[in-house]
Amino acid sequence: MSKEEVFIGAIDQGTTSTRFIIYDKSASPIGSHQVEFTQFYPEAGWVEHDPMEILDSVRLCIAKAVDKATADGYNVDRGLKAIGLTNQRETTLLWSKSTGCPLYNAIVWMDARTSSVCRKLEKELPGGRTHFVESCGLPISTYFSAVKLLWLMENVDAVKAAIKKGDALFGTIDTWLIWNLTGGINGGLHVTDVSNASRTMLMNLKTLDWDKTTLETLGIPAEILPKIVSNSEIIDKISKGWPIPGIPIAGCLGDQHAAMVGQACRMGEAKSTYGTGAFILLNTGNEIVKSNHGLLSTLAFKLGPKAPTNYALEGSIAIAGAAVQWLRDGLGIISSASEIESLALQVDSTGGVYFVPAFNGLFAPWWRDDARGVCIGITRFTSKAHIARAVLESMCFQVKDVLDSMHKDAGEKGEVKNEKGEFLLRVDGGATVNNLLMQIQVRVLFYICCFLFSPLQLYSLLLTMNLSIPIFIFG
Repeated sequence: MSKEEVFIGAIDQGTTSTRFIIYDKSASPIGSHQVEFTQFYPEAGWVEHDPMEILDSVRLCIAKAVDKATADGYNVDRGLKAIGLTNQRETTLLWSKSTGCPLYNAIVWMDARTSSVCRKLEKELPGGRTHFVESCGLPISTYFSAVKLLWLMENVDAVKAAIKKGDALFGTIDTWLIWNLTGGINGGLHVTDVSNASRTMLMNLKTLDWDKTTLETLGIPAEILPKIVSNSEIIDKISKGWPIPGIPIAGCLGDQHAAMVGQACRMGEAKSTYGTGAFILLNTGNEIVKSNHGLLSTLAFKLGPKAPTNYALEGSIAIAGAAVQWLRDGLGIISSASEIESLALQVDSTGGVYFVPAFNGLFAPWWRDDARGVCIGITRFTSKAHIARAVLESMCFQVKDVLDSMHKDAGEKGEVKNEKGEFLLRVDGGATVNNLLMQIQVRVLFYICCFLFSPLQLYSLLLTMNLSIPIFIFG
């Protein structure tokens, strides 16, 4: 075992858990630690995180990972050269720059409380739901940070007061972590990276800066926004009080953009990440491709201040692995997420059961924040194994919907195929350890022999046809 002292670290701050991983020079992990943190659901459709708990989880994971690697004989204190950061995107918070305290819980990306804000904007703005698409590539949706920020500005007295006093700082989770890692109230840097900024609905995709017209239209003060930096540059060093003081923060990307880089997706290549949600991104190179089929035009990555900018088409699915978590925590059908595969394998099909996991609406390509989850086709024959399998199938049908739209938007010129003329989808994320899920996904993508319906179409058709529509999948 090589003990050469060259290591890098990675903070992975996700929707349901935080990890810190230490890698050696061959990119092999030599120490890691992961913890889950609390999900708050104050009302139906609302999802919040405690920003201080997230900070504590990062601190704990760094300390534990370093301890584990040190116990295995690695001199991390001497060999750790830099860390990078990846994070859940769109999740929004404001805090006091004088006290460092959050002014409200973080509003999570899947939170749907801002439906009324979206409807109001759609009604008032001449471009309706697509009013800001030309500048930021995103429709008006509960998904994005800008409308969450508007809700906070309108409904939280502490936010109103802090903005009036010039004491408020806005950020997504990357900004919150970097500000605290680099000193917090003692000179912490208030920055975000281009990938996270591109998900706020406030950044201009062409200039890579905050769009002044958008800020004026929404009434958002520019002084509360962080500086935008590239995905690969030395941002600053970690301050005292953290387990690894003095180590440079050398990169930051939103989680789905980091997955695209990790999968080495070149122009025309795509990846799908199966996590809390599911996210499919197609690298479109230096071209901003506008979608006519319900996808998002977004920034992929910019690997240095002077590096070229890569863009992407994205299809975002709100609920994927979160549905498995719901089976565990909400219904008690399983006691751990890993049990769903063995449970679903007890049956050969769903027995006519279909599941639409629209817990907080449907994202791409439908953008229906008024949709809600359904489970249909249940009979006395139905068992928990059928429901488990239907949950797995629901993830795959949603990915299929997005890929259908992606093929239409990108076309022959926008996709790279192998020598057999096949379009390859790279997959990653925690749910990919589920072999049955991946097998179902392959069958849904390539071997369906009948009409393939979207979740909403399937819901409507099955109801009107007395639940008698069959679907045949051949392996």
